[in-house]
Amino acid sequence: MILLIGLGNPGAQYTNTRHNVGFLVIDELSKRLEISLRPKQTLEAEIGEGEVNGKKVILCKPQTFMNTSGRSVQKIIKKYSAKPENLLVIYDDADLAFGDVRMKPGGSSAGHKGIQSIIDLFPSGINVARFRVGIGRPSQDVPLDEFVLQKWTPAENKQLPDVIEKAIQDIYAFDKLRQ
Repeated sequence: MILLIGLGNPGAQYTNTRHNVGFLVIDELSKRLEISLRPKQTLEAEIGEGEVNGKKVILCKPQTFMNTSGRSVQKIIKKYSAKPENLLVIYDDADLAFGDVRMKPGGSSAGHKGIQSIIDLFPSGINVARFRVGIGRPSQDVPLDEFVLQKWTPAENKQLPDVIEKAIQDIYAFDKLRQ
């Protein structure tokens, strides 16, 4: 089983913001894998279940807001009896240039509160795999907390499908979903 968790913020005002790139990747995976996402109030998430090449796949978009994603993920882990090695978290990273996608097998959150809330669910030393999708850094006159909640620029929006495609291809390669 693999549990693919895309981080973001619920609500129309956050749609197509930098902080919601994890949601965008999960939405595209949902289409491609033909796994419908449905709200699950008890899990505080949108969840979709399916099978790809004989492997159970669960797509998840926590609806608890970014910084408390762990609250939803904890409920999902319990429901599906998931282990840390079953998780793959997708989220934005301002420390990477826009469009860069990097897999990280574990380690610290580097200050990202969404992934930190998930890391905190496990004993120290347990790794949670993640894909960091680069959103770049703002200019010095824009605080980071405002930057991540801004909509994509027209130039970024034009490149976004390629960024999402790269993230999906890297996820496929990492997890061998296509085998």
